Amino acid sequence: MAPSNRDKYSVLLPTYNERENLPIIVWLLVRSFTQSGYDYEVIILDDGSPDGTLEVAQELERIYGSDKIVLGPRPRKQGLGTAYVHGIKHATGNYIIIMDADLSHHPKFIPEFIEKQKEKSYDIISGTRYIGSGGVHGWDFRRKLISRTANFIAQFLLRPGASDLTGSFRLYKKSVLQKLVDSCVSKGYVFQMEMLVRANQFGFTLGEVPITFVDRIYGESKLGGSEIVQYVKGLLYLFATT
Repeated sequence: MAPSNRDKYSVLLPTYNERENLPIIVWLLVRSFTQSGYDYEVIILDDGSPDGTLEVAQELERIYGSDKIVLGPRPRKQGLGTAYVHGIKHATGNYIIIMDADLSHHPKFIPEFIEKQKEKSYDIISGTRYIGSGGVHGWDFRRKLISRTANFIAQFLLRPGASDLTGSFRLYKKSVLQKLVDSCVSKGYVFQMEMLVRANQFGFTLGEVPITFVDRIYGESKLGGSEIVQYVKGLLYLFATT
């Protein structure tokens, strides 16, 4: 299907200490959109990274142009949900793509997201590790077990109509993302799960595209014991309120 001249895709990239990864992911995004012909912008939402991520983002803006690289810095870490609220304010596209900046999500899947969305005008397209050719590369057995168990429990308790609740590589209609962000109360690791649970409640349509998730090469993972505890608390909250 040929790209529509009316459609524009705003990619939200929340960052914290991603100076090594940011130039690579931006280059991959530019290449993917240039090859596929879709109109786009990349909105970099840095939360006051002490490693100089913002300075790298400013250099990328100079290289690719302020029409393609949009900066939305914040003074400190304030959570993923507020990053999306901040990013939506900067977005000029009618579709929004959310993804991680640590190279775990490859932009090569974005054209598949867009084509899938156009099949039935889906409200949301979610990348999934758990169906078809989807999978994970670079995780040890413990990390895979935690992810699988978390997803299985969430599926059993919440029946969300999606195979990968904890993933964060998705395409939204802008108006849909705005409504979901406004309705969600969770923070951090649980936020992505609540987004799909609320989407199911509101009757939004969801399509899925298998993706390969790759563990980060540079930097440290943000997932630790506190995030797991937060996930369990959030899961129980959603079970009790949905």
